[in-house]
Amino acid sequence: MKSSALTPDEYMEALPEERIDALKSLREIFQRCLPDFDEVISYGMITYVVPLNIYPEGYHCTPGQALPFISIASQKNFIAVYHMGIYANEELLNWFVSEYQKYTGKKPDMGKSCIRFKKPEQIPFKLIEELAGKISMKEWIKTYETVFKK
Repeated sequence: MKSSALTPDEYMEALPEERIDALKSLREIFQRCLPDFDEVISYGMITYVVPLNIYPEGYHCTPGQALPFISIASQKNFIAVYHMGIYANEELLNWFVSEYQKYTGKKPDMGKSCIRFKKPEQIPFKLIEELAGKISMKEWIKTYETVFKK
């Protein structure tokens, strides 16, 4: 479910009532934990990217676009957090899965970089905050260049 919003604020204004608080909390976490990243709309989601003035090479999949790190989205059947670091770093992925089970008592519903939450009240916000702080911008650029950029 891709949004046509042009800004993060427009994205938030278009959310269904039952998802506003959860996405607002996620947004606040990422704004606080990722102060050097730019908050933009990318691929129809609120995305935290490495600014082009810091990494002018940008994203290899879409030349000229800033390098994405974390996105949040209100999809049709769930709220999603897309964290490129857990897709690129198996150690971080394993840490997250283990910690998620400690927080919630179950395995996360995940894709490659996507963590899905069918019920907003089940989002482990403290864990998401800890995850956001696990990789610095410098570490993300290095990981990206090592894993994705050929």
